[in-house]
Amino acid sequence: MSRRQFAPIILVMKRNIAAITHKFLLKNKLSVAVAESCTGGLVSKLLTDLPGSSRFFLLGIVAYSNLAKKNILKIPAKVLTEEGAVSAKTASLLAKSIRRISGADLGIGITGIAGPTGGSKQKPVGTVFIAMVRKNRSICKEFHFTGDRDAVRKKAAIKALQLCHL
Repeated sequence: MSRRQFAPIILVMKRNIAAITHKFLLKNKLSVAVAESCTGGLVSKLLTDLPGSSRFFLLGIVAYSNLAKKNILKIPAKVLTEEGAVSAKTASLLAKSIRRISGADLGIGITGIAGPTGGSKQKPVGTVFIAMVRKNRSICKEFHFTGDRDAVRKKAAIKALQLCHL
């Protein structure tokens, strides 16, 4: 399937998952906050595209640099240097921190390598870690998305919204 053929499928998925997540959060009276890196605010955008999102969306931070992750979201420098900015530990800490800062029921943390450069053998382009933290539940998943920068970011945002339902 070519990139051009794939684009409408992603658009439908984004609209559907955003609407489903919107209804889920409202129905369950859950609030959410997001700390994004590689998605650059796309998850926050999807969560706020529909009317009524102010009833559940509390905060979205795009912490692209390690300095922002460290200073704003209080990710320890040791984690960023030893585990890496793109790691399960960093994604989990992003989710915990944004939940703590905002007081949200759900905290989502996303970090990854959207490309086209920046990858390595250990963490190739398309590697994304997404964490979701609730009061009594915490999950973090590693994904390896394919496609160009835009496709990786869109796929990561869709996956992040899906994790809200777990």
